[in-house]
Amino acid sequence: MAVQAFSTVAATSKSINQLNCRGPDSFLWTKNPLETKNLQCQWLGAPIKFSLQSKNFKQFLSKQCTIRANVSFVLPRGKPEPTVPIEKIPKWSAKAVKSFTMAELEARKLKYATTGTEALILGILIEGTNFASKYLRANSITLLKFREETIKILGKGDFYYCSPKEPPLTEDAQKALDWAFDEKLKSGDSGEITTTHVLLGVWSQQASPGYKVLAALGFNDEKAKELENVISDPGFVDD
Repeated sequence: MAVQAFSTVAATSKSINQLNCRGPDSFLWTKNPLETKNLQCQWLGAPIKFSLQSKNFKQFLSKQCTIRANVSFVLPRGKPEPTVPIEKIPKWSAKAVKSFTMAELEARKLKYATTGTEALILGILIEGTNFASKYLRANSITLLKFREETIKILGKGDFYYCSPKEPPLTEDAQKALDWAFDEKLKSGDSGEITTTHVLLGVWSQQASPGYKVLAALGFNDEKAKELENVISDPGFVDD
């Protein structure tokens, strides 16, 4: 009640006059309303007193308005962690993590029970600012085309089906992420695992839906080799 009263009363001096509020010293308004210790408000004939000291809000804010956020920059791994020093374990780029999140959301949108290789590529295209998505669009592989081809191959999800909040990865999708991780680790480069690594990881799973959709839209080994040459550059970043 005190917080609500403060937000109402301290809004403007006009609102204070309308409520007929006054402090104990008849000082109706200050530059800092918290300087006034007590205010009285005549409401329906009954005087109401409330305190506006800042210390009264600190306890409320600390308990009720604490915001905690945990941001993970590690994508699921299907293999045991490599036996290398922790500082040598490659990190996923922020765009790769965001693309993975978009992949899960797209799988839910399509009413699929799992996040497959096709969803990984859709996530890359939805994120849109990463190098892999730019390369795909430059080769006429757009989000709409990829989504339409995905539905042709996998079909539409059940309209009444409620997909899990985080659709689990298919075996092919997990292998694609593991491939991306392992290739970056083998390179010895200190850079990040990017969406381009994920794209090539999907391409490595030749029996997967993601591979089939890419192939149907014109992606091939020549283009994959071109991308491999790009990410082999130690200075490559997922811009």
